[in-house]
Amino acid sequence: MRKITLILSTLFLISSAHAKHGINEYFRNIALRVDTSTFEYPKDTIYINNESGLPFIYNNDDEVCELNLFPNNNKQIQKIQIISSGDYELIDSIVFVNNEFYRFKIQFIDLTNSEFLKFVFLIKTAGDSLPTIRELILFPFTRTEVQFKPLSDELYIGEEKIFELLTNDVNNIRLQEIWTNNNKIDYKLTEKFSQIRLHLLPNEIGTQSIKLNLKTKKPFITKDGKVVYDLPQISYSFNVKKSRLQFLNIDENDLTMNDDARIRGIEVQMDNSALLQLNKTYRIENQEAAGGTLIGELFTRSYLANNKVLCQLRLYNYHRKTEGYLYLKDGDRAMFISNFSITPQTNINSISILHQGSDWSNRLAIYPGETILLKLEGDGLNKARFIFEGLNDISQDSLLRSENISLFKLKIPLDISNRRVAIINHGKRTGQELKVVEYIRPHSLDFVQLDFGDGPKKLTNINKPILYDKTIKDIYFSFDRDIIDLEKLCGPQYISISIRITNKNDNLIEMRNINSMVIYPGDRSPRAAYYEKNISGSTGFNLNNYINRKTYDLEEWSKIEIVINHQDGRYPDQETESRKIEIYLQKHYKFDMDVSFPAGLLVRKQGDTTFGAFGGISMAIIAQFSFYQPDKIARYRPYKIGMGFLAFNAFDFSDKSGNRDVGAVLIASLYPTTRDAKLSFPLYLGGGYFLGRGKWFYLIGPGIHVRL
Repeated sequence: MRKITLILSTLFLISSAHAKHGINEYFRNIALRVDTSTFEYPKDTIYINNESGLPFIYNNDDEVCELNLFPNNNKQIQKIQIISSGDYELIDSIVFVNNEFYRFKIQFIDLTNSEFLKFVFLIKTAGDSLPTIRELILFPFTRTEVQFKPLSDELYIGEEKIFELLTNDVNNIRLQEIWTNNNKIDYKLTEKFSQIRLHLLPNEIGTQSIKLNLKTKKPFITKDGKVVYDLPQISYSFNVKKSRLQFLNIDENDLTMNDDARIRGIEVQMDNSALLQLNKTYRIENQEAAGGTLIGELFTRSYLANNKVLCQLRLYNYHRKTEGYLYLKDGDRAMFISNFSITPQTNINSISILHQGSDWSNRLAIYPGETILLKLEGDGLNKARFIFEGLNDISQDSLLRSENISLFKLKIPLDISNRRVAIINHGKRTGQELKVVEYIRPHSLDFVQLDFGDGPKKLTNINKPILYDKTIKDIYFSFDRDIIDLEKLCGPQYISISIRITNKNDNLIEMRNINSMVIYPGDRSPRAAYYEKNISGSTGFNLNNYINRKTYDLEEWSKIEIVINHQDGRYPDQETESRKIEIYLQKHYKFDMDVSFPAGLLVRKQGDTTFGAFGGISMAIIAQFSFYQPDKIARYRPYKIGMGFLAFNAFDFSDKSGNRDVGAVLIASLYPTTRDAKLSFPLYLGGGYFLGRGKWFYLIGPGIHVRL
């Protein structure tokens, strides 16, 4: 395709001093190479309107070309520069090759839409005081082809049909976006999605032909050098039939039926049609035949620039798209068909909430930090845009959304401050609300601490009876409130405390119940700012403030029994906890007066070498110490130690008895049982001094012990 010429518009000279001279004053030859074709100036020059220019063929709007400039021998060019332009970009510097010619590369930006295309050079020679501007006018041309191969040759009166024109260069086709008039088939050309679209609108029945005379933006040059902008005529015949019902879309697929839509109407945009008349009211019915149910009325008002018609639509009945088409009628004659849904106004009839691990409930209570499923049931829910004030909607696309049921997955923030969450639809309150309530869940009783003299102890760490060998001045109950909401929110803790005090013999001394204790989580709780403050007893309290018999007045081995549990009725269907603490006032020994009757004692007096015969029944009055076992409650050790007086053979009143005497004695007794029995038979061991005989003695033997 070398040496084919093309026309381009205008050539002007910027330098007035050299206006009568052209680019050939400095260059004897200019070669422009595009792809495999080369075009030379002035050899391939063409003249249009007495202006010369260099033609070249292109296939792409961003073609890259190489330009070689061969200077005249009588011009000593010192510097040459190409002036930048929005039509091209210099991608390779100008280089003087072998002192013969200048070479550089240019990339065009948008050849098809570029007008008055030219290269402008700034040339400085040895004989010029100032640089000179010279221009090379360019005439790009390309070959454009268009084909029309419709899949169907049927058209219907008044019904617009769109076909695609196949072309190798969409940008080079001049569009005709206004309908032709008074033809058997009117047409227009548009571009969409890089396609040339042919719109046809037939006006007469029968076999009708259409002839398309298309023009290009950039021409093609024939073999005989003729510049051609007109493409070959396209002709095609169609079978035009009588009008059939034309489908017209409106810009709303789902309309709401309410009083305003029935009385004032809704403003909508409908597809334009040649048969659609302005300022006319069309009935909308649900069947093509006469006598259908009146669904609404459509009044056409004005044409819009987007090929739509502005209409006023009044609604009188419900309709679903799945129920079939809607028919636009002029009287009883169906003119067009359409389809859209007319549904009730959004209305919420019931709300259900699914908490984790629970069943669906109509109780509209939500808790901070939890994730719930919310189910709305009602009418027209599919077109609603619900917002739940203060909540995070993390719903997934798989959740059910229909006209009558909508499911939402909602996350309640831990720090939510609202006590009520309004349900908002399209920026307006629906009147429905969710109530934010604090958790009431039983926390382990490890937040309760007892201090009875040795520092606070966690309730859950006390798992056996406490034997306390000091005076209990008071028992202080304290509460570690910071751990209540540490792992999970539990909210206020409602606890009951029962106090029962008994003596050593398990006789009741006092009983007290504290049933109204409320412990609120501490400041480390995420909800601390929303709990009540300064609650009496939440920090701690003293037991002696609630009982009459004070702890410091209790006798030895008195028992303080404390039962702490979650209040009944506060935690329905939840597992609660109860803790029982027993504190015993421990003693290590007991001092008392003991009267016993040793019998069969063996006594060895001072100076005797052996024990004498078994004695009779004696009587001992002893001030003695009894010792308790350290790990048992009020259980004696099997021995006692005491001092007192022994009336030896006290019950021998015969005149012959010479063994009766009274002695001061230190005596230890061993008991066969550690129980505090009324009657027992101990074994005695000890020694002392007979006051009558004035002798020391030792003794051993059994006896009878009677506890009064």
